[in-house]
Amino acid sequence: MPTSSNIRKENVVAKIETQKNENKVCDDNKDNNSSTVKAQTIDELHSLQKKKFASTIPKGSFVNSSTFCEDELNQQQLQSISASLASLTRESGPKVVKGDPYKRLKALRIGHVSHHPITPTISVSDSALKFTHFLYNLSPAELYEQAIKYEKGSFITSTGALATLSGAKTGRSPRDKRVVKDHVTQTELWWGKGSPNIEMDEHSFMVNRERAVDYLNSLDKVFVNDQFLNWDPDNRIKVRIVSARAYHSLFMHNMCIRPTPEELENFGTPDFTIYNAGQFPCNRYTHYMTSSTSIDLNLARKEMVILGTQYAGEMKKGLFSVMHYLMPKRHILSLHSGCNMGKSGDVALFFGLSGTGKTTLSTDHNRYLIGDDEHCWSDKGVSNIEGGCYAKCIDLSREKEPDIWNAIKFGTVLENVVFDEHIREVDYTDKSVTENTRAAYPIEYIPNAKLPCIGPHPKNVILLACDAFGVLPPVSKLSLAQTMYHFISGYTALVAGTEQGIKEPQATFSACFGAAFIMLHPTQYAAMLAEKMQKQGATGWLINTGWSGGSYGCGSRIKLAYTRKIIDAIHSGSLLNAEYKKSEIFGLEIPTEVEGVPSEILDPVNKWSDKKVYKETLLKLAGLFKNNFETFTNYKIGKDNKLTEEILAAGPIF
Repeated sequence: MPTSSNIRKENVVAKIETQKNENKVCDDNKDNNSSTVKAQTIDELHSLQKKKFASTIPKGSFVNSSTFCEDELNQQQLQSISASLASLTRESGPKVVKGDPYKRLKALRIGHVSHHPITPTISVSDSALKFTHFLYNLSPAELYEQAIKYEKGSFITSTGALATLSGAKTGRSPRDKRVVKDHVTQTELWWGKGSPNIEMDEHSFMVNRERAVDYLNSLDKVFVNDQFLNWDPDNRIKVRIVSARAYHSLFMHNMCIRPTPEELENFGTPDFTIYNAGQFPCNRYTHYMTSSTSIDLNLARKEMVILGTQYAGEMKKGLFSVMHYLMPKRHILSLHSGCNMGKSGDVALFFGLSGTGKTTLSTDHNRYLIGDDEHCWSDKGVSNIEGGCYAKCIDLSREKEPDIWNAIKFGTVLENVVFDEHIREVDYTDKSVTENTRAAYPIEYIPNAKLPCIGPHPKNVILLACDAFGVLPPVSKLSLAQTMYHFISGYTALVAGTEQGIKEPQATFSACFGAAFIMLHPTQYAAMLAEKMQKQGATGWLINTGWSGGSYGCGSRIKLAYTRKIIDAIHSGSLLNAEYKKSEIFGLEIPTEVEGVPSEILDPVNKWSDKKVYKETLLKLAGLFKNNFETFTNYKIGKDNKLTEEILAAGPIF
């Protein structure tokens, strides 16, 4: 047994022997087992961590018989962005410099030579000594860093998405949207009763533009995105978005089409520019202003100005309005619709207002998703306008919407959601900030997305209505004139719970299923739709995803499983071969049988116990259609007004 003295000896720490250094200086760099880092400071070490982006222009390429060097590209880019930010009261744009001002100042304070030369500046302004720093087409990772560091209310959620706040406005402000009325737009656009276009003059627009540009130039930095709209390469539009927030830059990075490095180097002058100064209000004393918010479109100048709202959806829908103006000029139909394609190449368009099931029904794992919201139909086929999806998140669950649920990951913007303070898990049922919670993500986050987002001509045009009156059939085949009539009407019904104060079903109509965004008269879009459908042999369908056997409160909602069976029969073509009978009042062609759907629900009168109440409700809805359509009856299509008369005849007949 060891003694206590032995234990004490065993616990004594051995003396550490060190080699003698003749210089008597400890040198940490002399390590035979590892190489030393080639940096003199921590900042130099950090600079080695990031590889410098290499130009994608091949060596030996010539432009105008001379080598197109990187300095020339930088100079052209600076000149272009300086021109975009120019005040029109002065002859030239502001001084601009590329890069984060905070990083640049830090490098200057350190006082050592950087491995990465600072981009040259354009110094042509005669009014300000201040530089406007711009951050150009940053990656999602870089934008995350900017948002979290500098924007209050930005957090990374448990799935990796960026949660942000849009400020006081959590939705669009349609009453604050203005369009410049000039000698061209006065005759081209739809003005007056029912139109979403509220006029302003050129001078008022320039006042707001000056206010926005001055605000953006007063900031330490702005974000610049150069991107595309429309996947059809022959008809794409170059857009530039100048914004003050990383949130807005990432949102548009996701929603617009992202250019390749080669496309970016040859981007040139944009076709349309957005100035998003949403954190700064407009001047209420400016003519035509009715609040501190203003969203202004000038089609002649190809510019859009945003003041007084940080809601990112204003940019998305503002550009959609622009496409509704530009595309018809090229004989291309712009559409507010979902679009998918079967494995055999058959394309279907889905139109529907909120609550009709447009997103749910156009998302089909057996078909490719071309897009969920905005499309063009040209002589070549269909193309998605956008590069991403903007999905509603309220009550989102993995079971109901697995594709959207799985798309909420790194790179996705989550607007106005509520999450757990500690683990950052989002509660999609929480409406504390707003019911209009949203997720914006690139379309490639959807597994069955078709890339590029283009397809052949549609075979089927599906109009969705959630009829809470319970008198429209679950499915009906439409004639060409009926398709135009119901397309112009854009009907659905609000029920209790969707808006405060609603006790019984309330019909709502939105022309072309997107009245807030169209620029021309609805009949012009309808005429283009009919022309393309007739030429390509497409069939129109009206689908009721609402009530059966009675109105809301008495009847029951048509089962989603039945609606999916109907959609499947449309896609397969089997419904074209069914037997049909004509309904009263609306004159709709109703199939007598659809596989997987109870035959008794196909004709709505069968499920109503009180036939008299059914007839009264049917007449009531028909009257609402008739009253709504009076807005459009005075507009003549073509030379002889024949088409207008055909459309009117396709409505309900008393």
